[in-house]
Amino acid sequence: MDDMARGFEERREAGRKFADSLDRSGFENDVGRKDFFRSVYDNAAGDPAAIPWADMEPKRTLLEWLENHPSHEGEAIDIGCGLGDNAEAIASYGYQTIGFDFSEQAIEWASQRFFRSTVDYRTADLLNLPTPWRGRFQLVHECYTLQSLSPTTLSRTIPATASLVAPDGILLVYARVRQDGAEADGPPWPLEMSQAMSFERYGLVLENREDFTICKREREIPHVFCVWRRPA
Repeated sequence: MDDMARGFEERREAGRKFADSLDRSGFENDVGRKDFFRSVYDNAAGDPAAIPWADMEPKRTLLEWLENHPSHEGEAIDIGCGLGDNAEAIASYGYQTIGFDFSEQAIEWASQRFFRSTVDYRTADLLNLPTPWRGRFQLVHECYTLQSLSPTTLSRTIPATASLVAPDGILLVYARVRQDGAEADGPPWPLEMSQAMSFERYGLVLENREDFTICKREREIPHVFCVWRRPA
């Protein structure tokens, strides 16, 4: 590992430790969530290495899906877009794309990074979506947002995510997972497998599921990437 990469990883680890030190007890309400994310972004002071969830590149699974499904017409939305890499990838394949995030700081940062972008970056809350977004999008992309919120909100955030999908539209879900009943001390709170597979309750049909493991800091973290479709 060269000095530049080592420096990034050291700053990333410091960002993780800072985020872990923050009060997590208020995630069930807007104030607690805003305080947490505001503190993380303030602490970063413009350094993306200090944002634990910022990869600074699109997810490989998203790029592979886009490459293998070349007919990209209509509107798309990236949930919890963060610093914008996944939203930009989606837009580059021809979708009219909205990227939204609960954090105003994330949206401002993404807009600055991609100041010539066609992506419509907006501040919005998955727990209180704009009514015109319901049933609107041909492609919905959710990566790590559900697990970043308290498990007590999943009864609202999972159906809210599903509600964005238009008839014959696609939902892509990329998430950490755990066995049902296993303990989780978040954020993040990996989804129980039954939760990750619960979108069928909201009118979606599973088209494909990829299970894989990511190794980080000597830990093996189970993941799932699912493709769901809402019947026409």
